[in-house]
Amino acid sequence: MKAATSFLLSLVLSLSSFTALWAAPRRDFAEQYRPDRQIVVDTRREDDSLRLFLRFPGNHFRPGQVMYVAAWASYTAKQPKWQYPVQLQPGHFRQEPAGTWVDVAVPMSRVPVGQIISIQPSLVPAAASASTSKLPASGSATPPANPDYTDGALWLTITAARLHKPYILTDSLDRPLLRPYLHTGETFKIASYGPEQPLQTRRYPLSSQPALPPMSNPAAVALPRTLALTDSASFSPNQVVRLPSGLYLLKAGSSAPWSGLLVEDNSYPEITSADELIAPLTFLTTSAERKKLFDAPDPKKAVDKFWLDLAAGNQAVAKQLIRTYYGRVMKANRLFSAHKAGWLTDRGLLYLVLGPPESVYREAGQEQWVYRSDPERAATYTFRAKPSTFAPEHYELVRRPEYERLWYAAVEQWRKGITVRTGR
Repeated sequence: MKAATSFLLSLVLSLSSFTALWAAPRRDFAEQYRPDRQIVVDTRREDDSLRLFLRFPGNHFRPGQVMYVAAWASYTAKQPKWQYPVQLQPGHFRQEPAGTWVDVAVPMSRVPVGQIISIQPSLVPAAASASTSKLPASGSATPPANPDYTDGALWLTITAARLHKPYILTDSLDRPLLRPYLHTGETFKIASYGPEQPLQTRRYPLSSQPALPPMSNPAAVALPRTLALTDSASFSPNQVVRLPSGLYLLKAGSSAPWSGLLVEDNSYPEITSADELIAPLTFLTTSAERKKLFDAPDPKKAVDKFWLDLAAGNQAVAKQLIRTYYGRVMKANRLFSAHKAGWLTDRGLLYLVLGPPESVYREAGQEQWVYRSDPERAATYTFRAKPSTFAPEHYELVRRPEYERLWYAAVEQWRKGITVRTGR
């Protein structure tokens, strides 16, 4: 009897190990928080289709290459609800040193509000793909390049605003802008589908409020619930527009939804002025230390001295600290710009001090950032979606008291002249 029990136990353990070995890993989206690998997107409604404008990093696309569009029940679903191949055609993709611009159209009937879709490039030759003139009822005979759909793929949740916006913003070269921010020296235009419409703008003051530390209680800090309208304006169709700094709502056409645009001074998302160098130090310094930097006769030299002091006079270490920290500031601005500069947001906060997350897992309405390379600071941070008209992709950190020790340890490492390294 004991022998039989022992055999069964061994069999169960063996099967458990086999199952764990072959279980599909969780889909990891950390690649989207590496600016050199990020895929950016905007959408425009065109009659009964939703057109997606994307920019992929690199310029390795070829005519006839296939893009796989797939729909998913959730970010953790193992199989798509449907998928179909779209062959890249002349006029719908353009390669430049900055990346490859691609646009594909999806029938509106297939992308209701809340639908999650992925778009993944493949190296499958066009001759091997199924016909792309009609959307198959389900599935596709040709598998994607990576069946997990995360290798160089865009993932997007379809919102009501995306389904109803009949225009996109374009830059001075008529390329889709594909970002929710500009600096005051940039111009843009509206590219509408259908009759041309005037552009309406509403301007609100910029926020300089940095995110609270991850162990703080947000309820203890009084923040304004509404924004005061500064001014409004209207621009003719096809007019080249340049806006002063501010947080904007834009609208082209009476039935179109409002959408947000952040316009910052100087060379945003780059940082060039002394104030822009000092402000992000709020996460590493006291208010007295920052006041001393702002009041210095030469603030830029004072900032250099601040970092040199942290590095105990070692110039090479100080330069590395400066490159790492301010590099993260600029990357956070590109990745997380919302109703305020990217480094001011909750995700920007962790990105600056802890570095890029090693893994990112998404579920309905939230994402988890995982840090694991340093056992003493290993932790998982949860962000919950907090969309608004100004910032439909905004997330807020779920703050917890137990993060206090981890946070102060990370800050102390910076103050000892040690950069926080992650696995990515």
